Amino acid sequence: MSKRNIVGLILIIISLICLYPGLTLPILNIHIGASVPMLGEFELYDRTQSVISGIKLLYEFDNTLVATLILIFSVLVPITKALLLFAVMAFKNWKSRIKVYSFVAIIGKWSMADVFVVGIFLFYLATASEEGIRASIHEGFYYFTAYCLISILSIQVLDVKEVKQSKDQVIF
Repeated sequence: MSKRNIVGLILIIISLICLYPGLTLPILNIHIGASVPMLGEFELYDRTQSVISGIKLLYEFDNTLVATLILIFSVLVPITKALLLFAVMAFKNWKSRIKVYSFVAIIGKWSMADVFVVGIFLFYLATASEEGIRASIHEGFYYFTAYCLISILSIQVLDVKEVKQSKDQVIF
């Protein structure tokens, strides 16, 4: 295995390590309150959500389409992508490696993980400026962002090209 692929393997493992807390730890807290003169502040809404708890909540409130899309693009696609990248490195056949790697590139384009992170960030910026509404980003956001960046880097580092050492032996 080439040095680039060893680095790629390490990056894939690190990205998966970041993905788990990115999905399970709180990602965002939204607090909505009202300040009434002479009575003080009243809390109207206060919720801290992780990606997984958000998906469960969406299913509970019959937002099945949104919950399913978030589940697919934020949970299933990243895990599938990582497993396929492991398979790319395990295949000895060059053509199989290229086919699976090409498929990973295709699903990577449709992965909405980075869009999800940007959406959360924009939501944070939009609500942080409103009076009575406070939003704060929690550690899950940073783990999920780290997953996105490291996952993209791991795909860029992997070398799936065929390198011929001699007539009889092919090394990757």
